[in-house]
Amino acid sequence: MATIASIGFIVSIFDLTYIPCRDFYFRNLPIVVRQYDRVKGIEPHRETQRYLNAVEQLKLTVKQTGLASSQTQSWLQELDTLSVSMIQNNPFQVAGKTGNLEQIKNDVRDRVQNQSAKGAFATFWSQAYLTNGWEREIAFYDRQIEPLLVTNYYRRLNQSGNYVDNFWRIDLIFIGIFAGELLGRIFFIRRHNRQLSWQQVVIRRWYDLILLLPFAQFLRIIPVIIRLQQAKLIDLSLVKSELNRLFVGQIVNELTEGVILQALQQTQTAIRSGQITRLVHSYLNTPHIDLNNVNEIEVFVELILEIVVYRVIPKIQPDLEAILRHLFQKALLESPAYRNLQRLPGVGEMPAQAIDRVVKEVSASLYTALTKVLADPDTTRLSRRLAENLTKSIGTEMQQGQTVIKIESLLYDLLEEVKVSYISKEI
Repeated sequence: MATIASIGFIVSIFDLTYIPCRDFYFRNLPIVVRQYDRVKGIEPHRETQRYLNAVEQLKLTVKQTGLASSQTQSWLQELDTLSVSMIQNNPFQVAGKTGNLEQIKNDVRDRVQNQSAKGAFATFWSQAYLTNGWEREIAFYDRQIEPLLVTNYYRRLNQSGNYVDNFWRIDLIFIGIFAGELLGRIFFIRRHNRQLSWQQVVIRRWYDLILLLPFAQFLRIIPVIIRLQQAKLIDLSLVKSELNRLFVGQIVNELTEGVILQALQQTQTAIRSGQITRLVHSYLNTPHIDLNNVNEIEVFVELILEIVVYRVIPKIQPDLEAILRHLFQKALLESPAYRNLQRLPGVGEMPAQAIDRVVKEVSASLYTALTKVLADPDTTRLSRRLAENLTKSIGTEMQQGQTVIKIESLLYDLLEEVKVSYISKEI
């Protein structure tokens, strides 16, 4: 049934694309055109067919009696009359091939160098013109004019005024097959699952209903793919997982963006309304509730000190030494005694060397002192007391004067910049 559904879908698509692709089939698969034209109510257009037949009769007459015979002249006059009729009546309009007629007129005008279409055809189908090159001109007709004429057609109309289209007879065969199969499946499922209603059973096979719709031929790809997957004729698990990943990923991204922007907006609102200030004030003035026997602020301060002393200072020590050296040199240069000392021979370089030694010793001493301080248990106790007093002092000072208002304004503006930057980045 999956194979039959695939065949039915291919036939449906062939029918939908037959008219636009008829010229291709005419050139490459003429037997298909001869058979399927009857389904679409297509037949050769009498006027262009008459024109093609007249040219064939002209060729035969010239071969038998020559170009100067009266029979040849009679057929040339007939072709001139048919050319005028073709220009006036436009037999290509029914097939939507008016462009073919314009191409024919342009080719003939360029061939005989005459800007009048009727005059150009009259010249082309004349004994005087063809006498100078019958073989060459008739080869031009066979190469450029005839292919545009033979693809023209006439399509019959039915009693409703629409084009004849008997594809429904072919489609009815497939619809009948799938309708019978669907009924069988519904009865089978209903018989083995009495708890399901008829509507629930039909919903389970919703995609099969598309196969019964004659006006939804393109949508038949849905049940075809589902049936091929169920029959294990194709494997779409990778495509399905990729689509799910993209779909879920898109939802997650949108939710994340919404949550971030909403969080920033709520934080700004809390700052504007003074909730942050009240929260800080409450925290500073309310006895601390310890949930894990750990003072997080003290531990935070200790951690920061350890990072600064053991990791940061060793990396920036050369920069610190350079600053100290610059300060010492600047102080010496401002000293009158040092300027006088530089004038003595052999003494000018000594202060610079002394400064280097002093800077290195001071730097090493400070670093050693800091490491010993951190390793001392008494220092740990003192640092905790320092962190506690520092927190209280900062909290008290922040509540004085305009400090809180300035901090709130700065935080609000900072969050607004973060929001704008985030939105611009996403866009």
